[in-house]
Amino acid sequence: MARVVVGLSGGVDSSVAAHLLKEQGHEVIALFMRNWNDDSVILDDECPWIEDSNDAILVAEKLGIPFQVIDMSADYKERIVDYMFSEYEAGRTPNPDVLCNREIKFDLFLDTALSLGADYVATGHYCQKDEVKDGNNTYYRLLAGADKNKDQSYFLCQLTQYQLSKALFPIGAMEKSEVRKLATELDLVTADKKDSQGLCFIGKVSLPTFLQQKLKSIPGDVYEIERDDLAILEHSRAEPSLGNRAKPYNFNTNSKKLLGQHSGAHFFTIGQRKGLKIGGSKEPLFVLATDIEQNIIYTGQREDHPGLSKEVLLIDNDEIHWIRTDFELNDGESKKYKVRIRYRQALVDAELFKTAEGLYISFAEPMKAITPGQFAAWYLDNELIGSGVIKY
Repeated sequence: MARVVVGLSGGVDSSVAAHLLKEQGHEVIALFMRNWNDDSVILDDECPWIEDSNDAILVAEKLGIPFQVIDMSADYKERIVDYMFSEYEAGRTPNPDVLCNREIKFDLFLDTALSLGADYVATGHYCQKDEVKDGNNTYYRLLAGADKNKDQSYFLCQLTQYQLSKALFPIGAMEKSEVRKLATELDLVTADKKDSQGLCFIGKVSLPTFLQQKLKSIPGDVYEIERDDLAILEHSRAEPSLGNRAKPYNFNTNSKKLLGQHSGAHFFTIGQRKGLKIGGSKEPLFVLATDIEQNIIYTGQREDHPGLSKEVLLIDNDEIHWIRTDFELNDGESKKYKVRIRYRQALVDAELFKTAEGLYISFAEPMKAITPGQFAAWYLDNELIGSGVIKY
């Protein structure tokens, strides 16, 4: 059997994962990662990391496995929090959970585990892993979790073959209800604990308050774009190339209507409905685009506004990531996949085109709220093949 370091988070999923590993005969060591120190922006009544740490200690004692707290807050701030600030400031919307897995759990935490003599690290993710051989090469496959309502493979879309080779996902073949049932039978303190919400390792936060720690409030104009203003679709009607269809719409039209003021375009994201604090429209307003340079927000009524959907997105060459490196596309090649552009979004049909400009993803049907900074991930059946940061 192997020595396995499990990331014991104080939740039910990692608790059951640790139990399963011990039942399988592995030598299990539990580590709790402390990654956040500032409680001023957290919405919970109590500091979540202290409660989670206490629960993790109780679980480790119940299971009879060694437990230790490791402080990664400095690295977390540098790699995740500072990155978030810079992305929002640039008008993009980052996904800290994807980054947390790539930069913290399966990089720094993995290194720590290996320094303790571990063969593997384990987490409570709802995903699965296996391996296939092609001649002398072994490829590790990242597969969707058995519980389709809890599948978390998307959050691991930036992992490498090496990271996957060292990863175990003990509950990936289980349903959430089975996990809770087993935790109850084991009398674990986390059995009925609610799933964590909010930012990875931080908890449920007030995002505006969080961002205002570094980003200044800069009043600017909010405009409405009428639904029948076809000028926003000009680039699509020109040359119907992939590059043209991927470009952002031109919302700076003569027919835009001034609605009011906002506190800073960098505080808003495409598709956002709440937080505009502007009334008077017949239908709900949605953010269609933000212009960071001019500090302008463009909105439209109803989520089916034509300016909120596109058929093509672009990923820059240096942001393309292949988990299955043997599937990598060369310039001029294309392949059909199932794609999602955010967690919990259903997989949709699309075709990937590799060009000198980057990777274009062309959807079979228009996609709502394609958001720069988010990750697009592509799947073949239930295997996650690759991902990339959306440019536009």
